[in-house]
Amino acid sequence: MSRPSLAAVLIVKNEADTLAECLATLDWVDEIVVMDSGSTDATQAVAEAAGARFFVNDPWPGFGPQRRLAQSKVQSDWVLWVDADERVTPELRQSIEAVLASPVTNTVYSIPRLSWVFGRFIRHCGWYPDRVLRLYPRTLTGYNDALVHEKVEIGPGIKTAPLKGDLLHYTYRDLQHYLVKSAGYAAAWAEQRQRRGKKGSLSQGLLHGIGCFVKMYVLRAGFLDGKQGLLLSLLSAHSTFVKYADLWIRTETQPPRG
Repeated sequence: MSRPSLAAVLIVKNEADTLAECLATLDWVDEIVVMDSGSTDATQAVAEAAGARFFVNDPWPGFGPQRRLAQSKVQSDWVLWVDADERVTPELRQSIEAVLASPVTNTVYSIPRLSWVFGRFIRHCGWYPDRVLRLYPRTLTGYNDALVHEKVEIGPGIKTAPLKGDLLHYTYRDLQHYLVKSAGYAAAWAEQRQRRGKKGSLSQGLLHGIGCFVKMYVLRAGFLDGKQGLLLSLLSAHSTFVKYADLWIRTETQPPRG
């Protein structure tokens, strides 16, 4: 029996500066599908130079819907999800190829992700191994339709199994990038909660923010990651507070009168 074909799938926007390095670690897959949400830089040129099939879906529908649309464009048997700021290591490639050499059609595979943050790989704070479900047969499953924090759906009869080899994650270029990215996630989270009729309060945000810091820096040994661990724990606590503050503003305050 021949080896099943594999597609690497990415959703992107304005990733010209990082995309080429990512795609260079995927030159061994059978197909690359890139779903763009309205880039204004050279993202399309970079993707097509690497042989990717490039699609555009704009305006942005949310992470889950965009991933579902991207998967619908895949022609290969298996799907490997990668973000533009991630890099597939040689060990991870070997692990994936071993799965494809003896494929199991009812299993979704998790990948350990190692993140580089502010000049250091973060191995504590609850950030490593940070396993993410990224590899599965195309017809087996896909992502849910959540606007943010989307997840691969694991239905009855679907198993999960771990892969070896890290997926390197160069997550934030600088502090401004972190704050902008975090604010976007907070807004999507608050919008999703609002749609479900949920409300928020500043006291919730404060309690969850403090809890976030204690969990990351103390319970999950973020102090072992040095100054980066302290900064990341503080920023994560702030981001947690902002989520609830955003929801409180949306649901408990009045808009200005014209």
